[in-house]
Amino acid sequence: MSSNANINAVFYATSYHPIQAGSIDGTDITPHDNGVYRAVLCATTGLYDPSSDPKVIGDPYCTIFVGRLSHSTTEESLKEAMNKYGRVKNLRLVRHIVTGASQGYGFVEYETEREMRHAYEAAYHSIIDGSQVIVDYSRQQLMSGWIPRRLGGGLGGRKESGQLRFGGRDRPFRAPLRPIPKDELKKLGIPLPPEGRYMSRFQTPSLPRRRSPDVRHHRQSDYRSTGLSRPYDDASETLPDLKLDQETQSKKSSSSRLVNDEQERGVSVTKEPIGSFGEGDKAGGREGSMHADTDEGDSKNRSHHQHRHKHRSHTDRHTLHRHERKRKERSSEHKRSLRPDKIDEENRKRRRHDKYSDYR
Repeated sequence: MSSNANINAVFYATSYHPIQAGSIDGTDITPHDNGVYRAVLCATTGLYDPSSDPKVIGDPYCTIFVGRLSHSTTEESLKEAMNKYGRVKNLRLVRHIVTGASQGYGFVEYETEREMRHAYEAAYHSIIDGSQVIVDYSRQQLMSGWIPRRLGGGLGGRKESGQLRFGGRDRPFRAPLRPIPKDELKKLGIPLPPEGRYMSRFQTPSLPRRRSPDVRHHRQSDYRSTGLSRPYDDASETLPDLKLDQETQSKKSSSSRLVNDEQERGVSVTKEPIGSFGEGDKAGGREGSMHADTDEGDSKNRSHHQHRHKHRSHTDRHTLHRHERKRKERSSEHKRSLRPDKIDEENRKRRRHDKYSDYR
């Protein structure tokens, strides 16, 4: 590769590492400023959690980051400018928590992912309120290992600050001109530069793709109920099919328990798989069934056993109705106790009955 080609060859970060972000070619193995030290501390101790921010809402695959905004830009002017590329669903302009002044960046969520991609390509380096803005995807939600600028991380920056961060759309990594320390980078967990697969700085970096749902990634409860050690042994199987297999296995287990009970009673049983028919069944007889060798007494016992279960269920229903009837009687007696006139009438009837009972 020629020297001019090396100068124009770049690559972009797919995951965030603070030490790599502080390197112009992505091959540094030591931090070069205090901000990188802070970002490394946050990354190693887990002080920053991107998902814990309550202000981050919406679909990250439909959201873009808009930076380098003018401090005079408001929510209305930003929405008017971004509506050129699609239907804006939600918009958040980041402001100072005390003064309320604009921080110079915001997030715009579109209705569809297609509109977001159009804005990602067309709105880059556009002019909003006299300021040239940069556009990127929501790295806080979609980039692994992300550390924000306020903690020493982030991407981009200005030369005057002395804390440039590389690997983003505005400042990509340059192709290394020196030997790459692969062993040291692997020990630190820093991704290696894509040798031989560099891009031109005039090419637009690709966006992260939405992960399509896979049948192998189901919830733990879905495949625990099927009795499998992992979600699916075969990708062609689906959850309903496995549930049908489970029902078949339960039927087989219940029939095997019944056969074992009859064998304990000394009855010889011929086993056949569920769903198959013997020769006697095809001819209309009882010889080919699963209980072909059972005598008439055993069949009576089974019918008596089934009748006992039915009688038990009937008894349970009768007991339930009896308790319900008693409850109603108690409630009616309670209501009558609240009406003294009814009590007096019943007492008069009882006394009249006792008076004439002596003459009988």
